[in-house]
Amino acid sequence: MKRDMDLVRAILLAVESHQDGYAPSDLKVDGYTEDQVAYHCYLLGQSGLVEAIDTAHMGSASPTASIRTLTWAGYDFLEASREPSIWQQAKEVVDRVGGASLTIWTAVLTDLVRRNLGL
Repeated sequence: MKRDMDLVRAILLAVESHQDGYAPSDLKVDGYTEDQVAYHCYLLGQSGLVEAIDTAHMGSASPTASIRTLTWAGYDFLEASREPSIWQQAKEVVDRVGGASLTIWTAVLTDLVRRNLGL
């Protein structure tokens, strides 16, 4: 399964919007399957953007996880990617080279935010 940064952002936004700081136990994202969301939750846990609990079992088709909460790094990424126009600009920059690591995504987003702030 290919990593989908739009899904990554959607998951982070969904977790943040939950009222008590913990991720909702029934995390769903419109337009994505349960397997896609669970795999991306696993990837988010690996990245350090969330605290995640591995939920894979012997019959799992792919790695899966359940998110507990966002980390400080997760909030930082979310703040940089929150504004839809900045997110779209970052996607256009990354698409020019065909993809990028999380480190590059964060750098591109941070640079765009700095420019919008006049820094």
